Amino acid sequence: MLLKTDADAIDPRMRSHFERSGLAALRLRGRALLPVVQGGMGVGVSAHKLAGSVAALGGVGTISSVDLRRHHPDLMERTQGLASRPGMDADTKARIDAANLEAIEREIVAARRLSQGRGLVAINVMRAVAEYAASVKRALEAGIDAVVVGAGLPLDLPELAAEHPDALLVPILSDARGVQLIVKKWERKKRLPDAIVIEHPRLAGGHLGAAKIADVNDSRFDFENVIPASREFLRSAGIERDIPLIAAGGIRSFEDIARLQSLGAAAVQLGSAFAVTTESDASNAFKQVLAGAKEEDMVEFTSVAGLPARAVGTPWLRAYLKIEHKLQAVTHVKTRCTKAFDCLAQCGLRDGLKGWGQFCIDNQLAAALRGDLKKGLFFRGAGALPFGEQIKSVRELMERLLTRAEALQPA
Repeated sequence: MLLKTDADAIDPRMRSHFERSGLAALRLRGRALLPVVQGGMGVGVSAHKLAGSVAALGGVGTISSVDLRRHHPDLMERTQGLASRPGMDADTKARIDAANLEAIEREIVAARRLSQGRGLVAINVMRAVAEYAASVKRALEAGIDAVVVGAGLPLDLPELAAEHPDALLVPILSDARGVQLIVKKWERKKRLPDAIVIEHPRLAGGHLGAAKIADVNDSRFDFENVIPASREFLRSAGIERDIPLIAAGGIRSFEDIARLQSLGAAAVQLGSAFAVTTESDASNAFKQVLAGAKEEDMVEFTSVAGLPARAVGTPWLRAYLKIEHKLQAVTHVKTRCTKAFDCLAQCGLRDGLKGWGQFCIDNQLAAALRGDLKKGLFFRGAGALPFGEQIKSVRELMERLLTRAEALQPA
């Protein structure tokens, strides 16, 4: 049950659904929240509209930090043509970085306004991007509630957030060993994670938390193993306060949430299901591609970040995979890359890394944002979506997740 002091964190119209569900609340920053976190999805799929809408209902809404200037015509106009100038000089890089950092601040302010003070607004920053540290700092200065970091171990996050002790810090990990490592390293820095996302590589979309594709199905990633083992470690470590675990990957129903809470998770994180809501910041064409994809359409491959990834097998992706071996055979360091300003710290295409992806991820994700099947890379998690091919609102999705299957059946 919710206490009176918790009441303002959840939309009053959602409170009755939640209390009937019998699920436990996610407690962060002294607030009782709906046990549902919306995952960060870039480029631009989860910006202020989606994150603010989720938070307004009482959940955790998440902005993806990558290349957010694409949602701001004036910032795109300000940086138009800069990347095509001969040579990527320091001034060009600085001006485009500045535009993206300004976009981060704008998106956070807009999301917080839309949330009406309910829920929490988070930002997801990939550890693998070049402007990781600058993005984290700008988000903190803009008043973000929580910083979520995946695609690499954020060992330095406590230092980056040293001047913001009230901000929540949330690493994304995939196994109990990762949990132990982060907690032990952060303890030495006098700061602990405020929550930890446990992401299952076999079920999640986008970049996956496994060293290589062959590892994706390893049983050490199963929630039944990771969650209890992580809880036991936290107890044995003598950590006084509880660090909530948030399970991510393949969650589609109330029953999934109840099962994961019974294992020891405090909440769940969903990405693809939120990507196809009416409030998603992506185009309608993007939503239709994701919603219409079947399990047999999913493709696993190695991204330009060197990590396993899962996406919809669109014409572009299948065509690329047919020639990937040829591209990798002739890979070489590029003397110039138009995306070096806001993209990956290490890139298979730019840096000539054998065995890594050989395509421009920023171009392909931007095309997906527009819904371009011929050029787009559409990340998506495993399993059917809660409403199948239908596009529903964030509220309808939340209500579905908080409702038992038998109650959804027509009388």
